[in-house]
Amino acid sequence: MASAQEQRPVNLMPVPASVHSGAGQMAVDASFSVAVTGRDDARLERAVQRFLYQLGRQTGLILAAKPADAAKATLVIHTDHDSKPVQELGEDESYTLEVTATGAKLTAPTTLGALHGLQTFLQMVEASANGFAAPAVTILDKPRFPWRGLMIDSARHFIPLEVIRRNLDGMEAVKMNVFHWHLSENQGFRAESKKFPKLHQMGSDGLYFTQDEIRELIVYARDRGIRIVPEFDMPGHSTAWFVGHPELASAPGPYAIERNWGIFDAAFDPTNEKTYKFLDQFIGEMAKLFPDQFFHVGGDEVNGKQWNANPKIQEFIRAHGIKGNKGLQAYFNKRLQPIVAKHGKSMVGWDEVLDPSLPKDITIHSWRGPKSLVEAAKLGYHGILSNGYYLDLGWPAARHYAVDPVGEGAGDLLAEEKARILGGESCMWSEYVNAENVDSRIWPRNAAIAERLWSPQEVRDPASMYARLEAVSAKLEWLGLTHRTVYGAMLQRIAGSASPEELAALRTLADVVEPVKDYDREEATTAQPTSGTPLNHLVDAVPPESAAGRHFDELVDKYLAASCHGDGAATQLRSELTLWRDNDAKLKPLAQRSFLVKEAAASSRDLSALGAAGLNALDLLARGVSPNADWKAQQLSIIQTVEKPERQLLLVPAPAVGKLIEAATSGGACARAR
Repeated sequence: MASAQEQRPVNLMPVPASVHSGAGQMAVDASFSVAVTGRDDARLERAVQRFLYQLGRQTGLILAAKPADAAKATLVIHTDHDSKPVQELGEDESYTLEVTATGAKLTAPTTLGALHGLQTFLQMVEASANGFAAPAVTILDKPRFPWRGLMIDSARHFIPLEVIRRNLDGMEAVKMNVFHWHLSENQGFRAESKKFPKLHQMGSDGLYFTQDEIRELIVYARDRGIRIVPEFDMPGHSTAWFVGHPELASAPGPYAIERNWGIFDAAFDPTNEKTYKFLDQFIGEMAKLFPDQFFHVGGDEVNGKQWNANPKIQEFIRAHGIKGNKGLQAYFNKRLQPIVAKHGKSMVGWDEVLDPSLPKDITIHSWRGPKSLVEAAKLGYHGILSNGYYLDLGWPAARHYAVDPVGEGAGDLLAEEKARILGGESCMWSEYVNAENVDSRIWPRNAAIAERLWSPQEVRDPASMYARLEAVSAKLEWLGLTHRTVYGAMLQRIAGSASPEELAALRTLADVVEPVKDYDREEATTAQPTSGTPLNHLVDAVPPESAAGRHFDELVDKYLAASCHGDGAATQLRSELTLWRDNDAKLKPLAQRSFLVKEAAASSRDLSALGAAGLNALDLLARGVSPNADWKAQQLSIIQTVEKPERQLLLVPAPAVGKLIEAATSGGACARAR
């Protein structure tokens, strides 16, 4: 049996646990059919119908939806056991997929494994010389971690159901199994409460999910092997709670929905018994609505200002011997955890809830780093890692891919301690996303995180990851995700009445810029962004990671590693740099007509300067001429200038052009090596 790292079918993501390639391939044509044997499961039957529909979309074939006879079917699916009525953490998700030239068989202990195997099969189908086909292969697969999640923040910017549904489809495609739904925040309370209707009526601007909609989404997710874990943040991040119920807060109202971003003072009053009576009823209501075992209570970023300013709370702290605000939050959590448990749920909270006095059945969700995850595991708590998986920070896929839940700091954990680390979650916080561009901020990078959480730990090659990520990204579009198509549509809006040539010039610039990283966007603007700020600028349209910029950097490395031998790389570099040098002149007329394009004028000029500097370096390398020190200083000054963000945008190829300049000043080594 070959390992997944040594031998695998092209473009599978996540990489399966083990793969053995066979001889030949199986034709996928209009006669393709599916039969199901073993346990009768309506969820699997629906999954087969979705599978056939998706296969038809990918191939254009008209496929029969009617179940086939197992003796004659192209693909036979066999499961051994019924699915649990409510999907649980740690259910068997393994499967075996065998494809030969004459047919395919998918076997799994449970429906969950069969769902995953169907997604693997879909990824294998490609166009061949004689039609569509899947390679002959034997795959034995199972996940490395039982918790593989995506968090979407529907509270700051409301993310509607149709967007969430298509992201659940994307999660299914890459074998993620937990949707963490952030439903309350300073900017909005997004779930209907029949017990306390003022929560959603006064705290949501009318943008919330009804209980019927939530139930429908839970069914939709379960059909795709995905659990839904709700998060209602407390005691901080809670302003929207208090718009309708100021009596729960640590300072008197009135309160209004926050429109700005940041950490705010509002917090529940942990010393008020009414707080716990209210939460008992509310959690009881939500526990009946959300069937999953886990209930996320947030618990992060309480700045304590309201607690410090409230004499009654300060007297309570002194009277009970509580050690400051950290101790008060621990007191709140110790009161909250039995309420959550009373309603049949296990409490999940961000790092700040970690306290050795809490029962061991809570789960620590680490956003601050692996240190707290390791600490929690040593203390006997289960944990989930999100630090390193924050998609809103705009990191490249490779940086997320390098993060491992049992990586940094986990090496000295005992086996039973390491087993307490359940997996991880990518996070899409929504300060700078809305229903239009959220897909492009999640995908395709989220697929790299999905692979880290599913595949064997030794599957780590970024080059392989990127090659497969591009292929999977294209297939995700067939599910209705808009991470690629929205880019062109937003550029068209930015361009307005542009000619094809002008639109192409805007695309040339847009392809090589990225939004600033981490939390620099808030620092890179003079205007305070709010929940009402339009997300219609170039920074909102361009992908978080520039594929064109990455490919250019790879081409420069290839060119320099070969001592500038081979005209192919040089020709490609020259063509790209010439395009950039001349692009500003093509874009200027459009910038005069569109204020949104004018915003990018400085980046356009920088790209032109970058192209010219790169061409100068290529010319020197080709002639083997060593420039003087003044030339180097002048060119590197250009690089330093264009590396600075402009209108919250980064010019990605700048460091790669800097490599060419450095090479050109190293004695013309490339040319003399010819």
